[in-house]
Amino acid sequence: MTVSHGGRLRPAGAPRRRLGLAVRRNLTAYGFLSGALICFAFFSWYPMAREVVLSFQKNNFVDPPQWVGLDNIRTVVQDPAFWPAWRNTAMFTLLALLCGYVVPFAIALVLNELRHARGYLRFVVYLPVMLPPAVSVLLFKWFYDPGPGLFNQLLNLVHLPGLSWLDSRDTALISLVIVSTWMNLGTGTLIYLAALQTVPGELYEAAELDGAGTLRRIWHVTIPQTRLILLVMLLLQIIATMQVFIEPYLLTGGGPEDATLSVVYLMYQYAFDYQDFGGGSALGLMLMIVLIVFSAAYLRVSRNVT
Repeated sequence: MTVSHGGRLRPAGAPRRRLGLAVRRNLTAYGFLSGALICFAFFSWYPMAREVVLSFQKNNFVDPPQWVGLDNIRTVVQDPAFWPAWRNTAMFTLLALLCGYVVPFAIALVLNELRHARGYLRFVVYLPVMLPPAVSVLLFKWFYDPGPGLFNQLLNLVHLPGLSWLDSRDTALISLVIVSTWMNLGTGTLIYLAALQTVPGELYEAAELDGAGTLRRIWHVTIPQTRLILLVMLLLQIIATMQVFIEPYLLTGGGPEDATLSVVYLMYQYAFDYQDFGGGSALGLMLMIVLIVFSAAYLRVSRNVT
């Protein structure tokens, strides 16, 4: 049986079949999406909600929890290590931006200009990312060894005195920054390199015809054309470095004299060393609020820039 529609004859069941096909297609999409939503809910959203609840409780997961209001926040704020941890985290973030944000972009610029062995060099740059973080950190622990460590051996070759890389307040934090930069170098470099390859070559040719040198081409062509990815990577870099943990945990234990104690490492101490999960959650809540406020302000400002 057919019906007339717009001068053409169509089967009566055609709209119904199209509707059924659309429903099945959407159900399949929602089915795949539900897996990701379940993972996010179980591994991200639930721990965040649980952290908010724990920050207002006295809870050691042995005795029944007690609601204590803002007592956990008062406790951690009065801790002598509280402000040094925030100061170290802010300083680590600043130093990591100077190294871990600029260095990958510079390497990407160099790789983008190469015409030979580009694939091999990409593999070499990305290699540290393929190593487990603990392996990379322990490798640098040997590099920093004041005796047979690689870095002091290199200094001795040029007749310079060795350094107490991890045992001195002057060098401990920058030593962690070097480790973090090396561990994450590959990811940032490949992202920047992908962005650079989308820049039209005609813009560089026009800049060359105008007499622009290398630095001027980078400033007036490369950076404006990759501005969006640079802004996104800056935000991700700050969020990641504000949560630094594995480097101080494995290399310095927060020392010397709390010089490398970070907020996340202090959270770990509260939760697993002091068995004060409420205090650790209160610190986590503070850090989460700081990152949310910063991210919202950053996105609002960067929206006008883009």
